[in-house]
Amino acid sequence: MNRVAVRAEEVPLPSWETRLHAYSLRVLDYLHRDDWDLSVLLCNDAYIRSLNARFRNKDEATDVLSFPLGAAVPGDHTGESRYLPGDIVISLESLEENSGYFHVSPDEELRRLLIHGILHLDGYDHDTNDKTEPMLQLQEQLLAELAGEHILL
Repeated sequence: MNRVAVRAEEVPLPSWETRLHAYSLRVLDYLHRDDWDLSVLLCNDAYIRSLNARFRNKDEATDVLSFPLGAAVPGDHTGESRYLPGDIVISLESLEENSGYFHVSPDEELRRLLIHGILHLDGYDHDTNDKTEPMLQLQEQLLAELAGEHILL
């Protein structure tokens, strides 16, 4: 069973947090991942910019960051191990800006950023933003497969 923790920093925790949680679980199920403890942090541009500067030496805001951990830890009462893939950080301000720039709904952009972050934590990577990149193809496939589910209403 997967678990997802959703938190917010420098922004209020949105009312749609439970739908973000549920969607994250659906993505993990689609990828056949189990016993993951995923962390998702929602924030503003100033907060993600500080993380981007500190950890990537890029003094600019970005839409999503993934911080892989990739550690197995003993489970609670069952004795089975849990997997800590790492943290995903999403800027709600950049999300809004991207949705306008790419002419997609904020909901679609949020789902795309979440999938993108999960794929990075699952070991996928890309060298460019060219849609022929295998990771980005899988991202769009997942987005299409789960198109009937929404986070923002």
